[in-house]
Amino acid sequence: MDWNQFFQEAFIVSLLAGAVRLSTPIILAALGEVISERSGVLNLGVEGVMLMGAFGSFWGETVTGSPWLGLVIGMLIGALMGLIMAFFSVTLKVDQVISGMGLYLFGMGMSSFLYRIAYGVRTTPPSVEGLSGLHLPVLSDLPVVGPILFQQDALAYIAILLVPVLSFVLARTTLGLKIRAVGENPQAADTLGVSVNAVRYLCVIFGSVLAALGGAHVAIAHLKLFGDNMTVGRGFIAVAIVYFGKWRPAMTLVGALVFGGAYALQLWIQATGAPIPHQILLMLPYILTILILALVARQARGPAALTKPFRRGEG
Repeated sequence: MDWNQFFQEAFIVSLLAGAVRLSTPIILAALGEVISERSGVLNLGVEGVMLMGAFGSFWGETVTGSPWLGLVIGMLIGALMGLIMAFFSVTLKVDQVISGMGLYLFGMGMSSFLYRIAYGVRTTPPSVEGLSGLHLPVLSDLPVVGPILFQQDALAYIAILLVPVLSFVLARTTLGLKIRAVGENPQAADTLGVSVNAVRYLCVIFGSVLAALGGAHVAIAHLKLFGDNMTVGRGFIAVAIVYFGKWRPAMTLVGALVFGGAYALQLWIQATGAPIPHQILLMLPYILTILILALVARQARGPAALTKPFRRGEG
């Protein structure tokens, strides 16, 4: 293996472009989880929502022939999953860890079950045309920056644009103030006339829609097929990255890009035929995530009411 390749421009550009592409589903899912947790609801079912979104978008494209209609179907399924999570955690006040894990197991099993119902058991799985990278005039042809930033698919641009949008909403709007108030002190928010349950329902459903879009990206933009447990832990990584980002969209984006870069690096090392067991390389992004969490966990302070069900008159 020629280690000098790591310092060549072509490698660096390819690595950074891959980091953006591979981090896109995590950015979407993590941003959705930021909104959910800022309202006080921890959704550990993100992985299951991503899997259902992946199946819904894949099935939607095979039925309609349009990846965009597939995305709409995936988003609707994500909204339904969020509604289920909100019903159990907000209305029934079930422990959020238990309800989240239940949602994950449901999504994992149901997505595989629906796939077999729709397509049967095949030796060669069906595939879709999916979303391709966009070519932006002038920008896509720029050296270095062009391949990294301006040859990505539409969902990558949506994910990145959501960062400043959600940052503005949380910090500068009345809705953002309500979300933060509900997550920090729901009793005080309730006395001021804010519907705590309504805000939490909205945030959990919106967060699940973004998680479903993250799963859709894996299915119809990256792999362009569906497989059992195809998100391989990205949902749980997204939850972890929220802690790394300290519940702020911008820092959450940085954490997702670090994971995406590590994932792209291990794929590239495998492609070079390096004498390193591929199992170890596959562990690299997850080990990196654990190390980052170990460094920031002591400093992380989440919303005061996170995981705490709201009961009027208590607290």
